[in-house]
Amino acid sequence: MTNTPSQASSVQMLEVSPEFAGQRIDNFLRNQLKGVPKTLIYRILRKGEVRVNKGRIKPEYKLQAGDVVRVPPLRLAERDEPAPLAQGLLERLEAAIVYEDKALIVLNKPAGIAVHGGSGLSYGVIEALRQLRPDAKELELVHRLDRDTSGLLMVAKKRSMLRHLHQELRGDGVDKRYMALVRGRWETGKKQVSAPLLKNTLRSGERMVEVTDEGKEALTLFRVLRRFGDFATLVEARPVTGRTHQIRVHARHAGHAIAGDSKYGDEEFSREIRELGGKRLFLHAYGLKVPLPDGGELNLEAPVDEVWSQTLGKLVE
Repeated sequence: MTNTPSQASSVQMLEVSPEFAGQRIDNFLRNQLKGVPKTLIYRILRKGEVRVNKGRIKPEYKLQAGDVVRVPPLRLAERDEPAPLAQGLLERLEAAIVYEDKALIVLNKPAGIAVHGGSGLSYGVIEALRQLRPDAKELELVHRLDRDTSGLLMVAKKRSMLRHLHQELRGDGVDKRYMALVRGRWETGKKQVSAPLLKNTLRSGERMVEVTDEGKEALTLFRVLRRFGDFATLVEARPVTGRTHQIRVHARHAGHAIAGDSKYGDEEFSREIRELGGKRLFLHAYGLKVPLPDGGELNLEAPVDEVWSQTLGKLVE
């Protein structure tokens, strides 16, 4: 892609190189216009101010190599580098990286940190990594984890790796495994939950997911790892489909809400866990198997944090 030198107040002409062919125009602009709010990008698309090859397009338009994208003047107070994030956060995320090569970063995301800015947050993992790796111009999230979920998160450093992993995620090439501490005694014979899920967005902007026949097919495989009497069970969850909040909603649907889940959980159970020091959502993406483009396989496991391990240490089996 070539970018005609311009100020924030000038028209920009962006030529699409072959590596961006097939990408939606909205995602392309979000990647190219660093620091520009998503709301502004979608506004100029909706108003028809973005032109491709001198013609109007829709936000879902897929780019072709050689397309020339005209971006109108953007009225921004500042288009310089984003404000530096707290050094402590950057150091924490740098230390959380468990694998890195020329095309991929995998980190053990701490609980409580969003994967990207938005919804009142000015930053997330992706914004922090862009400051930690300023030479990696194509950093993009491969998938997402909820803000309060910890564990293995993939970030592509190259478009080719992003495309490869998205293709594997659409199939069954990627094996993602989670651990969850749930209420009650999960029976060994209960090995899967198959229940359709429907995502709704409330007026507040909060996303809620419910089990309903109108929803999309969703399947999660479960396995008992450890029991704490009849009070709680540590289970492994392997989502076969990748719906929003799938494990959390399926666990509750099975009658075993996840500890610390403020949205779908059991408040009394979560309160008892908090009294033991467990002030977090007990959902952790601990295992990841990923086929690599060269034919190899990446096989990673991520440890839980001290809050998790110390809390489980106080439970009685």
